[in-house]
Amino acid sequence: MKNLFQKFICATWLAMALGALTVSTVHAADPAPVKLQGLRGGTPINADNAPSGSKQERDHGPADRDFVQQPPLVPHTIQGYQITANYNKCMDCHAWQKTKASGATKVSVTHFRTREGQELDNISPRRYFCTQCHVPQTDAKPLVDNTFQRARGLQ
Repeated sequence: MKNLFQKFICATWLAMALGALTVSTVHAADPAPVKLQGLRGGTPINADNAPSGSKQERDHGPADRDFVQQPPLVPHTIQGYQITANYNKCMDCHAWQKTKASGATKVSVTHFRTREGQELDNISPRRYFCTQCHVPQTDAKPLVDNTFQRARGLQ
């Protein structure tokens, strides 16, 4: 029985080695790998890649939404705003206890619920980093052409 097992192992290793040779032969004939280029170009993720000459729009009224469940857009510049695990500049104005003095919109009650639906007395960690969903506007041209149309109910 041991001899049969050894033959099986040898046959398996031989098949794997031949398969590797075949794969390497196939890949050797392939052209050079395709270099993918994202919209950020070569800009590192922690650096600003705004097109030159573009700027964030200054304070204006709330923008219309283009689709149902779209998070509200930020109607002011957020240049230099700090949002870290320990501090969120947005809450200086949008926290419930500060909106009366600031005139800013209150954070939605949905931002105080956990994934499981538990109500918290502070912003849920999954909703803490505002700019994951809420984005400021810019006067830059679109990076790619598109044919997007607003939702019919919002037109």
